Amino acid sequence: MMLQQALDNLGEGEKGVYIHFWRDRNLFNLRCLQAHIKTSQQLIHELLFADDCALVGHTQYNLQLMTTYFATAIQLLGLTICLGCFECCIKCLGGIPYASLIATILLYAGVALFCGCGHEALSGTVNILQTYFEMARAAGDVIDVFTMIDIFKYVIYGIAAAFFVYGILLMVEGFFTTGAIKDLYGDFKITTCGRCVSAWFIMLTYIFMLAWLGVTAFTSLPVFMYFNLWTICQNTTLVEGANLCLDLRQFGIVTIGEEKKICTMSENFLRMCESTELNMTFHLFIVALAGAGAAVIAMVHYLMVLSANWAYVKDACRMQKYEDIKSKEEQELHDIHSTRSKERLNAYT
Repeated sequence: MMLQQALDNLGEGEKGVYIHFWRDRNLFNLRCLQAHIKTSQQLIHELLFADDCALVGHTQYNLQLMTTYFATAIQLLGLTICLGCFECCIKCLGGIPYASLIATILLYAGVALFCGCGHEALSGTVNILQTYFEMARAAGDVIDVFTMIDIFKYVIYGIAAAFFVYGILLMVEGFFTTGAIKDLYGDFKITTCGRCVSAWFIMLTYIFMLAWLGVTAFTSLPVFMYFNLWTICQNTTLVEGANLCLDLRQFGIVTIGEEKKICTMSENFLRMCESTELNMTFHLFIVALAGAGAAVIAMVHYLMVLSANWAYVKDACRMQKYEDIKSKEEQELHDIHSTRSKERLNAYT
């Protein structure tokens, strides 16, 4: 289609290459092609093979003219000509939404740290409670601390899957919006549905940001608890003869009627402080807290990107309406001028 539109602009003087052929004799009999009768000729402008195309001409001027018409036809269709791999790569890199890409990477990193380290920290917490605090799972359908930990693990699985999909959706929205604000590529038009989708993503991202703030605050609780336990272990080694106790009823892990505490003079406390399990679980909760903070920063980054995209799309939509009105007015003025010219010509004749 582009070749046909380009070749239609060629005048009578701009010829391609004439091919003479003879249909009644041998293909390789060159003497038959010298005859003035029974031979046919065809003007060839382009040669097509598979997905390749070659423009042909006898003179450099004809080739340059055909290339110019071809480039003009491509621009009318909203396309560009890439002269090499480097130019194509630069063109492709120009359409990448880097702000959305950075926010997506930050979101995936934060969610991965929170989910992975949080899951392992919860598993370590179960081992510590069963080994050193001598707690056991309640029989039946009673909701105890172990049941709550299992629920938190399933919540972590859901968060990982949900935000993996949500990151892809925001990245796709960034690609479409970047294409929309870069001179409205080709015949691309900004629709009301597209603006509504951008507004919906802004609202949803704001809600997720508030949710991640709550998750960050909730994750700080086990960090505080393990910090107290780690501090007691440190003070035990520094102050000889100190008898410090940690009661789980202070943190609401067990009911008031249950007495689950561990003191520095007990053998379980000494084994827990000497083990690497406590230190590992404590640092895993710290990394999970950092991942939740990174997810909050990613949500704030997404809010800035989506708000900027919304503003750009809104301005581009207004500019698009202005260009449509301007083109209609110019067409009306052209029609009026043509009508007056015809009336003057008819009056003169």
